[in-house]
Amino acid sequence: MTCLVANASVTQRGAVLLGKHVACDAFDECKPLRVVSHAHADHMVGLKQSLATCEKVLMTKATKDLIDVLRGPSLLAKGFVETMEYGQIIKYEDEQLTFFKANHILGASQVLVEDNEGERIVFTGDFKIDDTPVLEADVLVIEATYGSPRCIRSFETAPEDLLVSLIQKGLKDGPVNIFGYHGKLQEIMQIVHDAGVQAPMLMSERIYHVSKVCEKHGMRLGRLFLTEEKEAREMLQKNSSCLVFHHMNSRGSLADDMFRIYVSGWEFNSPCREISDKEYVVALSDHSDFDGLTEYVERSKPKLVITDNHRVGHAETFAKQVYTRFGIPAVALPKSRFDSA
Repeated sequence: MTCLVANASVTQRGAVLLGKHVACDAFDECKPLRVVSHAHADHMVGLKQSLATCEKVLMTKATKDLIDVLRGPSLLAKGFVETMEYGQIIKYEDEQLTFFKANHILGASQVLVEDNEGERIVFTGDFKIDDTPVLEADVLVIEATYGSPRCIRSFETAPEDLLVSLIQKGLKDGPVNIFGYHGKLQEIMQIVHDAGVQAPMLMSERIYHVSKVCEKHGMRLGRLFLTEEKEAREMLQKNSSCLVFHHMNSRGSLADDMFRIYVSGWEFNSPCREISDKEYVVALSDHSDFDGLTEYVERSKPKLVITDNHRVGHAETFAKQVYTRFGIPAVALPKSRFDSA
């Protein structure tokens, strides 16, 4: 197989290639360094292959701890894993690599690769623009989950405030069931804790262990209980006021009369939508909306933008928007199978 020689690209497998030596978030046989930007499954593609063949697999300590919980500690023991702090520089031949914070889930990172001539290649990973440092780049590889102008959240009321109000309403009658993905569930726990809601938090073993990792790295989440524990079972049997956290994939597992809240970024018309009695969707996202993505591009001042077209989103639309709005050359990679160019 011929290796790509461009300074940056995204392969059909989803590997974000930066410079001569770095592949992020999927396996690439031509790159000696593999980066895992964060611990979501679509950014750990081909990790076993990378561990078997790459000289180093790089990630933050928090990401490593999350992967140990989600995939088992034996996985990362099969390769040379090196954990990095934000701002730490690793040099490899004629290039250097630095991690920067990305406000997404715990441990998420942006990646900067610089060569001896000072060219700066940046991969944002997934991020929310708030509390994410914008890195100046010559070449910018950016996520495009909400890369369409239709994906704008301009709400008068913050979804976080409505979420807390909704939870307080539900707790008056008993358990409140909350559905989301790993990382976002723990963000909700922290929001609820910071708002002073005192209800105990019940969850499955996997969500519990992910939550304990988040606490280890500084998040404050509240009183956590395993649903299998006697005290938790008694709360549910007595219909006590408590919060029960579920992975989104299990959202069809409850009776219709249970109070349910789903958190989703794919909500743009209102911060909270009532599906039925005691069933709601709250527009809480760990990705930037369209305005946040365009703000990052404008402030980064790149000469070229590559939008990630491997993962779910609006990469082709966003690439066109970047060129139209800023006159910056932009391309969605990998090319669509239906793109004849």
